[in-house]
Amino acid sequence: MEDIKTLDQTYVAHSYGRYPVTLVRGRGAEAWDDAGKHYIDLGSGIAVNTFGFADADWIQAVTAQLQELQHTSNLYYTGPCAKLARQLCKRTGLKRVFFGNSGAEANEGLIKAARRWAFLKYGDESHSTIVTLVNSFHGRTITTLSATGQEAFHREFGPFTPGFVHAPVGDAARLRELTEERGCCAVLIELVQGEGGVMALPRDYVEAIAALCKEKELLLLVDEVQTGNGRTGSLYAFQQYGISPDGVSTAKGLAGGLPLGAVMLGERLQDIFVPGSHGSTFGGNPVACAGALCNLARLDEACLAGVRERSGWLRAELTGAPGVKAVTGLGLMVGLETEKAAGDVVLACLNRGVLVLTAHDRVRLLPPLNIPMPLLQEAVKILKEVLAP
Repeated sequence: MEDIKTLDQTYVAHSYGRYPVTLVRGRGAEAWDDAGKHYIDLGSGIAVNTFGFADADWIQAVTAQLQELQHTSNLYYTGPCAKLARQLCKRTGLKRVFFGNSGAEANEGLIKAARRWAFLKYGDESHSTIVTLVNSFHGRTITTLSATGQEAFHREFGPFTPGFVHAPVGDAARLRELTEERGCCAVLIELVQGEGGVMALPRDYVEAIAALCKEKELLLLVDEVQTGNGRTGSLYAFQQYGISPDGVSTAKGLAGGLPLGAVMLGERLQDIFVPGSHGSTFGGNPVACAGALCNLARLDEACLAGVRERSGWLRAELTGAPGVKAVTGLGLMVGLETEKAAGDVVLACLNRGVLVLTAHDRVRLLPPLNIPMPLLQEAVKILKEVLAP
């Protein structure tokens, strides 16, 4: 039997600090490694496996599409792409959708849409600046790294794409100054800063951003790569904040494990892309869209209520628990500020058969949205034992 770890270390680029586990199969919120050890999954592939591993309904939808068309390119119409766009628009109030393959690509699409909108509005590139927030994360391409408001990402790969400035979270006055210092076209925010430590933005600050964008005729763009597709207890997090974005990006849990990203465009941006202005060979792939249609059909109010119920239980169970300094996030996107180092907590949980994640210096929990309560209770019991001093 081949040693997968050795193969990986020999032939795969060393981009990842992997944990010493080789997962071979899973079902729902449970997984098993190559030694037969059992795990409860509180990470869902970093918010990707919406309904867990090897979900039966999802497999059926994807397999049925595989037997018809696996790919056509965007030179032709296909049903799954068009039907998915309709569902996204009807359930968000946005008007049109561009499909790509990842969160970074979705954010690139948002950025291109904003800059083309500004070019058409002003006749030149004088208003191309986009304001993002300190501690944000928008992807790993050169441009989305430039948009990311963390200095740690702004080294070694320069020169970076110009046209981005970063405002401190909660400082509405500084945000206003940055939009006035140079030609600005948009403000791009995450409503919960996932990679930045699972920090939800204060509602009054988000309202101030929306009001500023309206006052200055700027675009309001929301990065829902991680917060979208039911993760926060509503289909998209912006629906809990009472705002109407001009553009929303999403990916991760949309297709439940297949690569699919989406740029959802509001009224001001609905016609911004014309033939030749943007594109993607794989975007809107019929198989990925079939998986997403299956997921969206199941993300109904009963499912979302279940997310909120599990979230409430998690927060009540972990708030004030020994070793826990703070609980942050929204829905089933939970951050824990812990007395022990987050990395040590992850390894101890791994040893006890629970998969958890980190985000900056915090422990991050992103369980499947439908994780059975007995499994969640068992995993949290182990987590609390690990966290205790």
